[in-house]
Amino acid sequence: MKKYHIAYAAMLSLLGTALTAPAIELGESLVDTEVSMQNIDGSMVTIDSAKGEKGTLVIFTCNHCPFVMAWQKEMAQIGNEYLKKGVGVIFINSNDPAAKGDSFEGMQALAKAEGYTFPYAVDATSEIAKHYGAAKTPDVFLFDAAGKLAYKGAVSEGGRAPKEGGEPYLKNALDALLADKPIPTPTTKAVGCSIKFR
Repeated sequence: MKKYHIAYAAMLSLLGTALTAPAIELGESLVDTEVSMQNIDGSMVTIDSAKGEKGTLVIFTCNHCPFVMAWQKEMAQIGNEYLKKGVGVIFINSNDPAAKGDSFEGMQALAKAEGYTFPYAVDATSEIAKHYGAAKTPDVFLFDAAGKLAYKGAVSEGGRAPKEGGEPYLKNALDALLADKPIPTPTTKAVGCSIKFR
């Protein structure tokens, strides 16, 4: 009986490992680039269609999380600014729309209010977030011109709000990427609400 329990536990462990996609690590390539997602303007977009000549910024975010709200203006500003500098930008909402405040209409309203000039798209199965290893909102993935992961983690230093005088991790990473210099802090811990997977 004891051997049975050990074997059963081992089987469950292996099954759990098989069902959980590993997080993308530094130097690894963009994934799910051809998966079609509905953008806030009603069109269908892919990560591939959002790629930029000088890099690609993918942020998993949502409409209502207090952490997202705390960084919202900074994220929108960064997205709009670096899009003009040749970095492709796409924000992705992987939350179940049944979650409070995460309807498609809510996405449209938020993007309009914050002046997004880049796609904000729906991950209709939450599988894209899982394949990237995203677990929080916001969760940042910055890829270089070759599509290799160069930075992942938080937008900037802080908890439920940006730390006054804190390190702007993402902005520093983008500036280093565009200057072809080493990114000073290539990985940080994403802090935010858990993604409400479908």
